Order: sequence, then C-alpha cells, then structure tokens
Amino acid sequence: MKKQMKFVVAILVTAALSSAITFVITKQGAVSVSGDEKFSKLMAAYTKVKDEYYEKTDDQKLVDGAIQGMIASLDDPYSTYMDQEEAEGFNNTISSSFEGIGAQVEEKDGQILIVAPIKGSPAEKAGLKPHDHILKVDGKSTKGMSVNKAVSLIRGKKGTDVQLHLNRQGVGNVDVTITRDTIPLETVYAKLTKDKIGEIQITSFAETTSKELDKAIDDLEKKGAKGFVIDLRDNPGGIMTEAIEMSNDFIDKGKVIMQVEEKGKKQVYKAEKERKVHQPAVVLVNGGSASAAEIMAAALHQSSGIQIVGEKTFGKGTVQNAQNYNDGSSVKLTIAKWLTPDGSWIHKKGIEPQVKAALPSYAKLPYLSPKKSYELNDNGDEVKAAQKMFQALGYKAKANGEYDQAFQTIVKSFQTDNDLKVDGILTGDTTTVLMTKIQDKLKNNDTQMKKAIEVLKKEMK
Repeated sequence: MKKQMKFVVAILVTAALSSAITFVITKQGAVSVSGDEKFSKLMAAYTKVKDEYYEKTDDQKLVDGAIQGMIASLDDPYSTYMDQEEAEGFNNTISSSFEGIGAQVEEKDGQILIVAPIKGSPAEKAGLKPHDHILKVDGKSTKGMSVNKAVSLIRGKKGTDVQLHLNRQGVGNVDVTITRDTIPLETVYAKLTKDKIGEIQITSFAETTSKELDKAIDDLEKKGAKGFVIDLRDNPGGIMTEAIEMSNDFIDKGKVIMQVEEKGKKQVYKAEKERKVHQPAVVLVNGGSASAAEIMAAALHQSSGIQIVGEKTFGKGTVQNAQNYNDGSSVKLTIAKWLTPDGSWIHKKGIEPQVKAALPSYAKLPYLSPKKSYELNDNGDEVKAAQKMFQALGYKAKANGEYDQAFQTIVKSFQTDNDLKVDGILTGDTTTVLMTKIQDKLKNNDTQMKKAIEVLKKEMK
C-alpha cells in the first residue's frame, strides 16, 4: 500500500491539548489487530485473565492495558497509546479548525508542563507561560498523570471553563480559570517598522504557513523592507515540511537544513530551491520555541549565518509517527531523532542564542482572573503578583503578599485614575483593566524585540 508521510514537529494544542513532539503522520489506513504465533505468550496471558479472573473482565480494557504496558515500558513521554476518544481528540489537533484553550503541554518527569501558548488564544490571554507546571485541573491532581489523561481533563467545548492550578518558577502557585474558545488559525503576523524592518511573527507551522510567510515577505518587500526579524517565540512547532520550506527562503540552494537519524542511518534535507530573502535577518526565540521552530532557528543560523537572539529554546529533538487501528485507537511512537545541519542533537538541551535578551520581570507574572476577588486582609502569592503589577505601572506598592491598608489605598488610587468604582477591592473591571495595562506595557516594552532590532540594524549597515 502506498504511504504518504508528513513530518510534523509539535502538535498545536486544541480541544485535545497534545504534547510537543516531532511527528510523522502515516496515511495508510487503519490496521487490523490480529493474532500471531510470536505473541503466543501475550495471548496466553490474555486468555488466562479473560477465562479465570474471579470477576467479569472487559475485553477492550484488557487489550488497551496490554498495549499501554508495552508503550510504558519504553519510558518515553512522547510514545503513547490513545484510545478512541483520545485519538479523536489528537486528530483534531491537526485539523483545519479546532476549539480549546490554545496551549501546548508535555509530560516531563511525572509533571504536566506548558510548552507554549498560541498567539491570540485563551491560554495566552490568561497569561500561561512556558514551563508553567500544571498541578491540578479542576481540582484533580496531575501528579504522575499521562499527557493523554491531562488532555482529557483540560479539553472541552467552546464557552466552557477549566480551572488550572499552576506553579510558576519565581512566582509560586496560582489559580487560572480559562474559558475555552475557537483557536485562531492564522499563523503568520507581519508589520513594517518606521525603520523599514519587517517583523514577522510565526506562531506555529501549519499546512499553509509557508504560503503565509511568502505572502508576508512579498508584502513587506513591496513596502521597502530592508531587513527581517523572524519571531519564533512561543512557537511550539508544527509540520516539519513547512519548516523546511520556510527555512529555504533564507538559505542558499544545496545547503543543509536538517537531518533525521533512525537506527544509525541519516537522511539529510537540503535547500532545494534558490533562496527568497537576501536582506539581513535575525531570529528571535525563547523557552517556548520548540521542535519545528528549533529546526528553523538552527538551520538559519548554521547554514546562513543568521544570528539567534533571545533565550534558550525548549529542546525537542525526537520524531514520532502514529498508527491508527480499526477500533479508532492509535499508537504514537518515537521512531527517530532530528539533528541540526552540523549534526548536533538539541534534545533536552535547547539552542542557546548568540545574543541573550530577556523580557521585563513582570512578563512572568500570572494572570489574575476578574472572577476572583482580593480585598483587605487577604494574603498570598496572587496578592503579591498583583502588587508587582502595580509596581510595574508606577504605583509604590510593597510586594509582600499582604493586602493591607497601604495596598488597599493603592488599589483605590488605581480605580480613581481609571474611572472605576472606588472600593479598594481587586476584582471584576478593576482586575481586567489592570491586566490590560500590564499587557499593553509589555507590548510597548518588548525588550527582546528591541534587542533583535538592535542586532539587525548592525547587520544592515
């Protein structure tokens, strides 16, 4: 049977909320599950349990359990067995439209972690950050939980809420309530600065992203772009062939873009066409740049000399494929690893930028839900986070985590300054305006983008 393969490098989180992976979709139809003499021991155990266990057994659960056991023995968080419901949700993650919170997660050392939120998604609006540790989903602990199980708890219909109890390094524990919604499908956002620098943000690598990028480049060049910043921050990856196609825009024909190694054998992917972009460029990354984003960043640096600016990337360097079965279930299995042009494996290491740049400290503060209320005599990490937000906005708040009279006075001043109800309580419209002002301040003080432009301007001289 003819096989058509697509390499996918980190699945967009949707209603199914999948883990970040380098992925191969094998379109070869469902495979029947049948007996084989090589599995006589397995079949004998199955028959014994089915016939002799003292209580009634479920055939499907026995089969599912056997497969789950095989996959679990690999001790690989990116290899997993999905039942019909989980597989259906997983397939939704690569469809043309979807609903969910719009974040990418992975299981690491028994913890469920955020890889990156998707631009414009509920997760981004709620302030989720790379490496946030999800402790609970709607009150249920995720300790030792598989990604698929976490997925089943987090996903849901548009308009419904899910509460995540998170731990953020340097901040502490916070509760975030997120309303699920339709995830935006546009993956490339571009604008031209007054200095004729084209800022191109790529949020994922979907089926049409290379076409979106080409259009963005053409439009910016028509407007006189003299250089480009390729913003791959919080990009969890996507289709690998798209990453290769897009990298070719910045790399000379014949140069290596990436390699895939499987059981000692390497397949080298090279630029197959003439480069599209001849203006200077830089790549901007952070800890949420994973898989396909890392492929593109490494390719542009190693094969085209383009500098990388920002923070160390996520570090995802393995390849998976999926096999569907007649009962609707699926096995997702690691089959290879991908390498940078010079043969380096960045798995669990990430890519270090040539020029380091961080965002202001308030960028890591958690989202405060307008549905929650904070008032006099309250205390805790969320109060402390709010105090740091007021500090960032110029108010003389002490970040001690205590909602004392001094902090109440500051909240009242903020309410007065913004024509809000003056009651000294941080909730509702007051919280909404506070979060909006912090987000606006961050957009206007993007220190990483400023550094990238500074580096690019030196290249443009």
